[in-house]
Amino acid sequence: MDTGSHLLFGVTLAGLACLEPVVSQDPNLTHAILAGTLIGSHAPDFDTLARVKGYTNYLRVHRGITHSLPALFVWPILLSLPLAAIFGVWDHLFSLYVWTFIAVVFHVFLDLFNVYGVQCFRPFSTKWHHLDTLCLYEPFLFALHTMGALIWIFVWHGSGGLHIGEMFALIYAATFLYIAIRSEQRKRFMKLVKRELKLEDGICHLIPSLSWFRWQFVIESETQFYLGEIRDGAVVTQVEYSKIDYNQEQSHPIVKATMATDGVRAFLHFAQRIHVCWTEKTDGYEVQWRDVRFWHQRKLPFGVNVQLDREMNVVSDKLGWDKKAWDPPYV
Repeated sequence: MDTGSHLLFGVTLAGLACLEPVVSQDPNLTHAILAGTLIGSHAPDFDTLARVKGYTNYLRVHRGITHSLPALFVWPILLSLPLAAIFGVWDHLFSLYVWTFIAVVFHVFLDLFNVYGVQCFRPFSTKWHHLDTLCLYEPFLFALHTMGALIWIFVWHGSGGLHIGEMFALIYAATFLYIAIRSEQRKRFMKLVKRELKLEDGICHLIPSLSWFRWQFVIESETQFYLGEIRDGAVVTQVEYSKIDYNQEQSHPIVKATMATDGVRAFLHFAQRIHVCWTEKTDGYEVQWRDVRFWHQRKLPFGVNVQLDREMNVVSDKLGWDKKAWDPPYV
């Protein structure tokens, strides 16, 4: 999810913690847990500091070790100990640790449902896992939790904490119900796409949009990539890419000349449905590597462009997104 949503969920998790009477009765503990869930809900994304060394390094690091199984337990330790000292709540260290742990786990849980994916089973597996169910930003969830936070601040501030906890319990029940409904919708649409394209054995990715009734899809057969949309229950195929051409291009000397570049190595570390092509320029060649999963308006905006001279020496390579931040896909 986006940073704003993660931080918002950190606030509402602190409200949920008020289900514990001791939390609602001790202001110092309430503030310590709020700090723990707020920071913990964002802690796995501290890997964005890797951007200092460039986007290539960031792509290798993001949603990797900081979202791993050991990190789920390490982050709460690193956060709860100093917070217990700052707020003087050593007697409630375990409760502080548990709620900070929940915040970290919920962060990784939400990222798992995004199309970008997460290496959440490291160090046992470096495979990218993604459930392709939620956008980077979900308006319904953001509105639901914002409403709860505003009620807590302006309506129930200073009143009975148990009631606050019950309200946030309902909000989180609605959150998990929403995710379950979106997951079921995804399964139904995946079956629909495979049936319509008569590709029951194909590998299918669905990409959610901000609209509940519009999804993008990428389906891979033995010879083709099919890109299209589901609009109000109707499957519309827009673009096809030949995998035979891709396999031929991958072994082409011009393409091979780019595979040792830092950008291409980082791209291949992350990408899953790969398409590569090259074009001849006045002063050399341009090779474009793309991840077919991420497409918008018949274009493939995510990948790496490598410029070669006439002797096929690498002149430059640029890795990243060729789209506006507010344009789909939201991953």
